[in-house]
Amino acid sequence: MLSGANIKHVFVLMLENRSFDHLLGFSGITGTDAVSLEPRTIPTPTGSNRYREATYTQATPAINPMPVDPGHEFTDTVEELCGPGVKYPRGGPYPPITNSGYVANYMAQPGAVRKPSPSDPLRCCTTAQVPVLTELAKRFVLCDGWWSSMPGPTWPNRLFLHAASSGGLDHTPSKKDIEWYAVFGYGFQHGTIFDRLYELGLPWRIYQGDAVPLALALKGMTKYLREGHFADYADFAEDLQKGYEPVYTFIEPSYGAWWGDFTCGTSQHPLDDIARGEWLIKCTYEAIRNSPVWESSLLIVTWDEHGGFYAHAVPPGEAPAPGDVPVWPENNESGFTFTQYGVRVPAVVVSPLIPANMLDGRLYDHTSVLSTLAAIFKIPSLTKRDELALNLTSLGTLSTPRTDAPARLPDPPPPAKLSGCGPLSGCGSIPALEASRAQLAAPVEDGPLTGNQPGFVYVALMRDLAASPESEHAQRRERAASVETREQARAYLAEVLDRAAQRS
Repeated sequence: MLSGANIKHVFVLMLENRSFDHLLGFSGITGTDAVSLEPRTIPTPTGSNRYREATYTQATPAINPMPVDPGHEFTDTVEELCGPGVKYPRGGPYPPITNSGYVANYMAQPGAVRKPSPSDPLRCCTTAQVPVLTELAKRFVLCDGWWSSMPGPTWPNRLFLHAASSGGLDHTPSKKDIEWYAVFGYGFQHGTIFDRLYELGLPWRIYQGDAVPLALALKGMTKYLREGHFADYADFAEDLQKGYEPVYTFIEPSYGAWWGDFTCGTSQHPLDDIARGEWLIKCTYEAIRNSPVWESSLLIVTWDEHGGFYAHAVPPGEAPAPGDVPVWPENNESGFTFTQYGVRVPAVVVSPLIPANMLDGRLYDHTSVLSTLAAIFKIPSLTKRDELALNLTSLGTLSTPRTDAPARLPDPPPPAKLSGCGPLSGCGSIPALEASRAQLAAPVEDGPLTGNQPGFVYVALMRDLAASPESEHAQRRERAASVETREQARAYLAEVLDRAAQRS
């Protein structure tokens, strides 16, 4: 059993926008079931969608990068799960799930950089495309019953990981939402896991891949940034070698050119090359594995949501509603009740106290991270969701740490040479501000901000406020509010990076 007696450090790496089927559905991994202890295999999926009198079936290889970003907003996900044209009835219940609308929704998405094919969202990775993830899943525990916390986009699902709630948010924040957050901060009735750890005097840290980690959007994070709770991912491996103290470490990828098409990052955004995120997984595991903290560590690697990629498994209903009161009721745009889990995503659980080659099909979601932290470090729950979420402690059945865990994982294939992206190979990294500055060279087609872009402007503002005297905060908020286009967003980020460099 994993507990505070044998686990001193929990690490979480969350990447972006990939479903279980898309990454590991065709892996053919065979292992020992974590409950029955009988052998079983990840079944090869055979899901399909009809579109314009043709049937499209799951197959390999995955399209990498994608020609268009598949839809994954709340309304997109309703269509993907329930069928073209289906709408969510305000206040629920969630419509019957048939997984029949992925292709139709995908073909209606704007902004294609290359001609999309109806089969694109059903294309799945070969093991050669994701050798790092495949090997890690074989060596430790692959959870094939891990669901995103709600059927929708990145922001609310990441918030569930941090607060066991999205604060009522059921969509990607708009510019209007962001202007409200910029004044009051994005807060929760019961705070976040970072607040809880801080109150209990337990050390924690966030490693940032670039200058705009989404965790910085949370209320109170500018204070934590000033107090040194954020660090550059470039320093991660070295920090682990010298008396590492944090009990909880959250690792954010680089999100790439967020003002444009998200290329040049390590988050595995569908428009970027998947190999860049494979390098991040490899480097994170190897840094922990080859450090003094390895024998008392737990690493969880997962993805925030499905990103519009097909998944044949039907998400379970009857998810426990968080039960907290949203600080800003307007967050709940569609009247979602949060009693429906989202699409299945991969999760790999790594520790030398866990047997090799296990498959765990029990129901988990992102708040299982919080329930695990609560069980190990005796932390009170934040909401009903994490209070009732299954934790991972029962996976630690070994009394002594394994000695057969690989010191190195396979190298991913070389990333595609995307315009404006520097080379990426090996585990060398650059500090977050410099990483964001390098990404500014990526080309962008100007136009109004869409999707996550207003949210990233807000995160850039939070970094700006953290480095600015209070007398300048009103001016800084006005500057961020003036950003309307992608080119303006790029210019604004450049300003923020310059000011941060001057004050460092």
